[in-house]
Amino acid sequence: MDQKELGRFLRLHRGQLRPDDAGLPAAGPRRTPGLRREEVAALAYISTQHYTRLEQGRGSLPSRQVLAALGRALRLDDVQRRHLYALAGEAFSVPPGPPADVPHHIQELIARLPDTAAVVLDAKYDVLAWNDLGAALFGDFTVFAPARANLLRHYFLPDVRARLQGGGRVLDEGAFGVVAAGQLRAAVARYPGDEPTRQLISELVDRSPEFARRWSESEVVAVPHLRKEFDHPAVGHLSLRCDVLAVPERDQSVVLYTADRGSADEGALRLLGVIGTQRMDVPG
Repeated sequence: MDQKELGRFLRLHRGQLRPDDAGLPAAGPRRTPGLRREEVAALAYISTQHYTRLEQGRGSLPSRQVLAALGRALRLDDVQRRHLYALAGEAFSVPPGPPADVPHHIQELIARLPDTAAVVLDAKYDVLAWNDLGAALFGDFTVFAPARANLLRHYFLPDVRARLQGGGRVLDEGAFGVVAAGQLRAAVARYPGDEPTRQLISELVDRSPEFARRWSESEVVAVPHLRKEFDHPAVGHLSLRCDVLAVPERDQSVVLYTADRGSADEGALRLLGVIGTQRMDVPG
């Protein structure tokens, strides 16, 4: 590993990123251009101390998971990522498709959020894991077994959405579609040889005029913090905050839906959790 050159490479690309490139607030004047070390560390889900040592050329050998996370945090293209891996003494290869194995600690995390509807998505919006409230909000994802449910197909294709019995319908006037089309464009760039991703795009373009329009206009944008409106057959209208947490070592996202404290939506979401639990307790 060329520690000195690795540190120089990291400093160079950190200095080339603006906060808004990474979806971060400017947070006042900056003494030097680019992101702060702690911001890159946070985006890569490593400690600031570890990242600082890497930049200073005195860190231990970074794992492949850390290198992958740094490549995403610094918005490196394939040529730059290949060089990053070479500097760290690792062979670079583009994964054939979005990883589908959800880390155990992520599955435990969402299971311990009883007041939050949570789903775990891969880069093409396949639903990999969910908690009870997540299934109560969207519907029973297990009807798609052995294939995985996909939130883009759920959103853009009414016949797919109808299969999720008891699930709510998103009312967002296209905001999700704009972001999702851009994110899917980024995914196909990261996994150019992944046939399931290309098949998904082809199906959505052929079957959804709205997606076809979004796809032709889409830009790759940062995922914003949104408020989502749902029409749910069990509890009616729901207005929920939607926050996205990255799992960079798997290129996955944890999507969390929560209600404002003390609001009618909080009571409705709690009721939805009770209804969902009662349904699961009924023998099939």
